[in-house]
Amino acid sequence: MNSENQIPIYLFTGFLEAGKTKFIQETLEDPRFSNGEITLVLVCEEGIEEYNPKKFPQKGIHIRIIDSPEKLNTEFLKNLENQLGFSRVIIEYNGMWMLDELYKGLPENWQVYQEMLFVDETTFSMYNANMRSLVVDKLTSCELVVFNRCPKDIDKMQLHKIVRATSRRCDIAYEYIDGSVDYDDIEDPLPFDINAPIIEIGDEDYAVWYRDTTEKLEEYNNKTVKFKAFIKRDPKEKKLFVAGRQVMTCCIEDIKFAGYLCEYEGEDQPSDGEWVVITAKISVKYHKVYKRKGPVLNVISCEKSTPPTDVVATFY
Repeated sequence: MNSENQIPIYLFTGFLEAGKTKFIQETLEDPRFSNGEITLVLVCEEGIEEYNPKKFPQKGIHIRIIDSPEKLNTEFLKNLENQLGFSRVIIEYNGMWMLDELYKGLPENWQVYQEMLFVDETTFSMYNANMRSLVVDKLTSCELVVFNRCPKDIDKMQLHKIVRATSRRCDIAYEYIDGSVDYDDIEDPLPFDINAPIIEIGDEDYAVWYRDTTEKLEEYNNKTVKFKAFIKRDPKEKKLFVAGRQVMTCCIEDIKFAGYLCEYEGEDQPSDGEWVVITAKISVKYHKVYKRKGPVLNVISCEKSTPPTDVVATFY
């Protein structure tokens, strides 16, 4: 795809009355952003705050209301692109819709350049307690989460832990009632030493380690690791298997097996469904199983073991 044809998307997520509309309105009023580029704004939920086009410094801003996720399909979006000739898109996404619904419908040449999550601190605990899967969905891929309407005595650590249980990559900002802003600077060390000769992963730390290798894959290249895992293997593969754990991100419904491809030349091959303690050197390389670059564990030793106390690994 020629980069000249790509349409950048600025994606703003969050639940109703979280401050998305106000932020987008101010962005579109800023002459540094509204520099003459034709812009499409897709509004996927309507709250108390409304857009005021009279304050936009240019006329090439087109607002379209989307009242159902089904409308965000490739055909509809390409038709808008052909009709309006815009060069960038802003999406104010509905917090009750899963992001997969959006990504499945995006045209191939539409690329998310920036994703921000806006959160009303006064209602966040309620959403997190009752709609955790939706909160996790929005936290997983965002680059910045903004907690707004914060009191000065806010418990940053509590919010920090909730965010970091899902993502270690996104930045966190706290906007206070008076309009001032602080950025999160809480140190968040890993529960294991990535620079140790052998990185030993505790049973309770598997989920954190798996996510960290996903987010910072190249940092684990040529590292040696030791961890407990469950074996899955195809009987046709004599020296290849997958070692991993069931991982729960937020609730029982989202439990998934998260494992690593392992190559092992030893005669004591582990059996399918067996728990083992593996020591292996990680190589980041292309493999036909992944169909891309990924972590391939070159097993040094594989010892039979018992299941961990908590069979399902979590981030808490």
